[in-house]
Amino acid sequence: MARHRQCSALLLTASLALLSGCGDRVADSTDSGGSASLTISGSSTVFPVIEKAIEGFAKTERGRDVRVKLSEVGTTGGMREFCQGAIPIANASRPISSAELKACADKGITFIELPLAFDALTVVVNGNNDWASAITTKELSRTWSKEAEGKIKNWQQINIDWPDRPLRLCGPGTDSGTFDYFNEAINGDKANSRSDFEGSEDDNVIVECVGSDPNAMGYFGFAYYQANQDRLNALAIAGADGIAVAPSVESAQDGSYKPLSRPLFMYVNDKQMREDDTIRSFVGFTVGNGLRFVEEAGYIPLPADTYRLVETKLYRHILGTSFGGDLPIGLTIGEALRKSFDETRKEGYR
Repeated sequence: MARHRQCSALLLTASLALLSGCGDRVADSTDSGGSASLTISGSSTVFPVIEKAIEGFAKTERGRDVRVKLSEVGTTGGMREFCQGAIPIANASRPISSAELKACADKGITFIELPLAFDALTVVVNGNNDWASAITTKELSRTWSKEAEGKIKNWQQINIDWPDRPLRLCGPGTDSGTFDYFNEAINGDKANSRSDFEGSEDDNVIVECVGSDPNAMGYFGFAYYQANQDRLNALAIAGADGIAVAPSVESAQDGSYKPLSRPLFMYVNDKQMREDDTIRSFVGFTVGNGLRFVEEAGYIPLPADTYRLVETKLYRHILGTSFGGDLPIGLTIGEALRKSFDETRKEGYR
């Protein structure tokens, strides 16, 4: 069975420094005297972007007295809370699902879907791995699908040219949007995954799992690879055309890194935001400075002028999802943006 370890709530005020690493992400703000509070939960992939936004917000006049709690419980965990009305903001590394749409509708929750960034979901190995530099999507499926459970246990079973060494797999837990997206893209179904791997909704745990073992393989968001290049190597991915492409800002922007490129989102409860100036101020600040925060977090920003469109969706209160509850695979930035902003344009944006 997958061994899941969940951690990390982050309380921030202007006077507090951020701590890094699983188990160290909790800062005590009980003495901050904050006059307002805000709770955000969801994707560990999106976590670094919102972390930067909170740091910036805490330095503003409006945000300096706001206590913000940021938790990473995975996209599915965050959307579960969001669609129960328990939190006003959820971070997501995939679009809202059809089941989540129904759950929100059953609770009468209307929301705004705000794309924030693009990600090159990255497959990584230990820095001391000297035999694997690229992998095909078929080899990934051979490794991670449900059919591989209990059977694929060493590297040579993945590729005959690789050594007969034990294979350790480290990946996102089942509440992670990255888990859903990877299995949909590689195995054809988000539920088609082996369960005999070490899983966590905290990407730092996966970093440590792969970084500590030369025989390990894992996958997570691009920013976590960027921050740990001294310990990890990223595998280039070869799709149906046989051309292996490494994850990078450039390959995600030009559409050549596929099928593991994807948009990242923030979902905002519209009713709660209309009634709470703290939510409205934080979300507006985040979107208005989105390009900077995404770059600082190590992800792939949307085109600079696109953040004006995101602001338009927010300030016009354009509700619902542009993805219909589906999990689209392999969209380029251009395709994802056209889909995301069709409704905005219908509302008269110029």
